[in-house]
Amino acid sequence: MSLTLARTVADAVLYEGYLLYPYRATSRKNQVRWQFGVLGPPAATIAGVGEPSDLAAECLVSAGDGAALTVHLRFLQLQTRAVERVDPAAAAGFTPVEELVADGATWLSWEEAVEHEVVLGPFPLDDLATGLGVPVQVDGGEAEEPLRDRGGSLVGRVVRRRWPLHGQVQLSASRVEDADGLLRLRVAAVNVSELAVSGKDEAIRSSFIGAHALLVAEQAEFVSLLDPPESARDAAAGCAQHRCFPVLTGAADERTIVLVSPIILYDYPEVAEQSAGALYDSTEIDEILTLRIMTLTEEEKAAARATDPRAAEIIDRCEALSPEALQAMHGILRDPHARLDDGKPTFDDEVPTYGDGMPTLGEGLPWWDPGVDASVSPDADAVLVNGVAVSKDSAVRLHPRRRADAQDLFFAGQTARVTGVFFDVDGEVHVAVVLADDPAADLHEWYGRYLYFAPDEIEPLVREHDTSTSRKEN
Repeated sequence: MSLTLARTVADAVLYEGYLLYPYRATSRKNQVRWQFGVLGPPAATIAGVGEPSDLAAECLVSAGDGAALTVHLRFLQLQTRAVERVDPAAAAGFTPVEELVADGATWLSWEEAVEHEVVLGPFPLDDLATGLGVPVQVDGGEAEEPLRDRGGSLVGRVVRRRWPLHGQVQLSASRVEDADGLLRLRVAAVNVSELAVSGKDEAIRSSFIGAHALLVAEQAEFVSLLDPPESARDAAAGCAQHRCFPVLTGAADERTIVLVSPIILYDYPEVAEQSAGALYDSTEIDEILTLRIMTLTEEEKAAARATDPRAAEIIDRCEALSPEALQAMHGILRDPHARLDDGKPTFDDEVPTYGDGMPTLGEGLPWWDPGVDASVSPDADAVLVNGVAVSKDSAVRLHPRRRADAQDLFFAGQTARVTGVFFDVDGEVHVAVVLADDPAADLHEWYGRYLYFAPDEIEPLVREHDTSTSRKEN
């Protein structure tokens, strides 16, 4: 079950950017589609006509007796689709064309992709101490599909071609010093093709596209690198990544599966349940793309359907979308007074604190409604962090951890000035800051453009002679 959930997200990674709106082959965006997890042949990298040949990730594993690792390497293999029309004058009886129309049906020359998942292992972790290289070979091939009109006469053919891929998965594991029972696991995927290439078209044909891996542990658990326990924080900081990042995936709170992704994600990423199906566009927003697709003319829809079977599925799905399904994409209004199905407390229950008994919300008030709880004020409120009251104008150091995105990670270790302490309807505390070294800090504060961090992502920097730890009582 957990692996099925993990594959749902992994599929989104695999096909990210495979098609870009408006989904027609003539769109300039669709001329450069292969952007994520591309492992090019080494000769192409040297010649400057291909992507780097490898990606690698390090992660932490808490291993028990008999611990083992299974690697699911997933990627796309380029497949060209060449359309040819019947031509008795040609030597082969066919002539390549960009487009062929017969009885209202359209066929286009295009680049498709074939999905692969290579399962390697299980490998005992004890056997990886000296390193291991496992070859990955994928055959090329060619297939023909005759094209006939409604009368059955041959009008052309589609020729699909694939080129062989040669790769290797490299594994190693080593004990982490001063971390009892922890292993540092390194996983790398490498294109080892010896093919000489002269251009980008040749390079991409011999590349692993959208390459990523699902790592499945047996008798072992992975440690989050985004939110590691205190005992593993230094070890997590010492893990090196190259063109990818490992995140926990599968069922929430399980630690047996890691997704090594070429796209930045957080632990336990999910595909929104409101999504009716894949749209394949980078950082897709279902509602916007669906509405845009509905504005296409019939001629544009026909061109999209002819481009790729997956594009045809998108068009058909959007045309059949019910008003209720479309409304579900528009957003969700959650009752701030409801309890979660798992029985965990929400706003109507006692709210946890970040320190020695300092409350985070006004007594007896379930959530911040300015009309009800006028005593809550971001400019005056404080939150206790490591025994220090943090409030407006406090100096702090930033340590982004929980679901941090790429931009937040750039701020790690920087000092900042607090501009306010905010509470949301879920009872969570958010500390708004501006960077101390940002020359535009005053401007950002003037129009309210803050960075927000959780209390456990900041370190108070107590100024000399600053003994204030008071907080306005609610």
